[in-house]
Amino acid sequence: MKKLFSLLLALCLALSLAACGGQKTEEPAPAEPDTSAGEPAAEPAAEPVELTVFAAASMTETMDQIIALYKDVAPNVTITPTYDSSGTLLTQIQEGADCDLFISAAPKQMNTLDEEGSLLDGTRLDLLENKVTLSVPEGNPSGIETFDQLAELLASGDVLLAMGNSDVPVGQYTQKIFEFYGLDEAALAAAGVLTYGSNVKEVTTQVSEATVDCGIIYGTDAFSAGLTVVDSATAEMCGQVIYPAAVLADSQNPEAAQAFLEYLTGDEASAVFEGVGFSPLS
Repeated sequence: MKKLFSLLLALCLALSLAACGGQKTEEPAPAEPDTSAGEPAAEPAAEPVELTVFAAASMTETMDQIIALYKDVAPNVTITPTYDSSGTLLTQIQEGADCDLFISAAPKQMNTLDEEGSLLDGTRLDLLENKVTLSVPEGNPSGIETFDQLAELLASGDVLLAMGNSDVPVGQYTQKIFEFYGLDEAALAAAGVLTYGSNVKEVTTQVSEATVDCGIIYGTDAFSAGLTVVDSATAEMCGQVIYPAAVLADSQNPEAAQAFLEYLTGDEASAVFEGVGFSPLS
């Protein structure tokens, strides 16, 4: 009996060892190779930004070119320009129009915003200088050559001159020229020798279409319109023609607006400005 029991116990032990030996331990899968080692992490795309730029009408062609160039520098920035007389743009800003960056064709409009506390501190600068010119239609049919001659013809009533309104910088420069020659604008207007434009582009169009004998416009507008400049006003006649620029205090994107303003002072933008007759100052 004892032998039988020992035999059974030995048999059970043998079966148990056989079962254990048959189990296989699963080995962990080999780790995938790290293929990203040494590669720089991709930079996240910049957030899209929309900027509204108010600029004097005389900057239309140059700003359009520069905005297109800036798209390569800051592809996430979309710039929407508004061009008009600096006086009109000033009024729109004062009435609450959205504007991130303002460029006027004279310090007067920028000074007004500065005094009202509407400019972002430290951003105002003198960006460009232009020239006030006496320009004539193709072929110069009236034979006008100088401002001196224009003054004589205005006094005698023998010429029709296009000029800007009194709230337009180019019109204000023209008024200074009248003062320099001792001319009375009201008397000239009553004599029918003056026509007006609400911005410099309207004055330029009158000259281009030869509906007037001559016009007082910026040199850059004469260049863009292919007009002949017969004389340029001196600083003594009307002062310097300075274009100041500044970021608005209530801009929704002041950093992006400041970055674009800095670009306007760089070599690429300056080359565009100089190409039409502006003189960069910054």
